Amino acid sequence: MGYVESSLAPGENLITKAQLHWGIFVSPALNSFLFLLLLVWSYIGETNITCACIAWIFFVASILVLIRTGMTLISTEFGLTDRRIIAKRGIIKRDSLELMLNRVESIAVDQPLVGRLLGYGSIVVTGTGGTKHKYLAIANPTELRNQVNNQLM
Repeated sequence: MGYVESSLAPGENLITKAQLHWGIFVSPALNSFLFLLLLVWSYIGETNITCACIAWIFFVASILVLIRTGMTLISTEFGLTDRRIIAKRGIIKRDSLELMLNRVESIAVDQPLVGRLLGYGSIVVTGTGGTKHKYLAIANPTELRNQVNNQLM
């Protein structure tokens, strides 16, 4: 059971949950692959020990970034109920949002060209009083916005 499900009040129904898009792994995976190639090349080619050490450092760093991205995917939740929007990100340092639907002023979608093609974008939830919460790389953000708008009607 995730954060969203454990935060439901008695009688509150979960309408939809949004997840982060798989595209968040593209850059870290590509970096890891390129640094792996550099590492292999440093052992095959006639390079010095300094080049091999640098290749190892960058390869390990890229693997750590890949693990961090996986942890971000696991630790981010965004849910819509019939009463409120519930969002959480982070494991150790937690950032959460629980905003009643009648307190939502707007929900904006920001999608770059690649995001439109691959189906991801950022969601910006603005509550009364001007508080803004931005969630990056949400899969199908327009569908989520439409679900929120349907609940507001």
